[in-house]
Amino acid sequence: MTRTVLVTGGTSGIGRAVAERFAADRAEVFVTGRRADLVEKTALDLGVQGVVCDATRPEEVAALADRIGGTLDVLVNAAGGLADAAPDGAPPLEALLARWRADLAQNLLSAVLTTASVRERLGSGASIISIGSIGAERGGGSYGAAKAALAAWNASLSAELGPHGITSNVISAGYIEGTDFFRGGMTEERRAALIAETQNKRPGTPYDIAETVYFLASPGARHITGQTIHVNGGAFTTR
Repeated sequence: MTRTVLVTGGTSGIGRAVAERFAADRAEVFVTGRRADLVEKTALDLGVQGVVCDATRPEEVAALADRIGGTLDVLVNAAGGLADAAPDGAPPLEALLARWRADLAQNLLSAVLTTASVRERLGSGASIISIGSIGAERGGGSYGAAKAALAAWNASLSAELGPHGITSNVISAGYIEGTDFFRGGMTEERRAALIAETQNKRPGTPYDIAETVYFLASPGARHITGQTIHVNGGAFTTR
């Protein structure tokens, strides 16, 4: 039976890898993104359906739910990332507030809004997987705080949806190469340090996360819910 899958932030990095994994399983996949050109390209490349949607905007998220239409089997909240810096010259407290609001909107509220919008389309056996970060436990500033809040929200969400046969989990990703997360700011020294922290001495890839997402949405994971699954090569245990 064909599953319907929604991947927010599905035009690059982890989100794109997740969409590709489910598309390979012949699922009906919807991917979202804020840039129309990337949404169109991803849809063509992967043979999926693309929807332009900013997951921090309620009116766009509501329209997304209508676009999907029928039953939704898997929701992957992959939208997020580091917020843009405040404009130059902004007063320090205003700049601080803007950064925190943006990180919370992109990394927490995007998942909250999307999940609420499609809640009635999720039936028994459905799965929700949200992409968190090792930064939630390792001094990630406003970004890490937003990802920590994502895990706390997931715990209450899973308790609410569990009696309806719906699982909800967070994947806490470590350092993942092949994404634009660092926006060109990664140095060779920092990359080497992040890899050295792992126990298997390699960077993660978007496909490591995609395979974990795929498992959490499988029949074999029906008794796993309310959890934060760390996928970081053992880096989390080294501090």
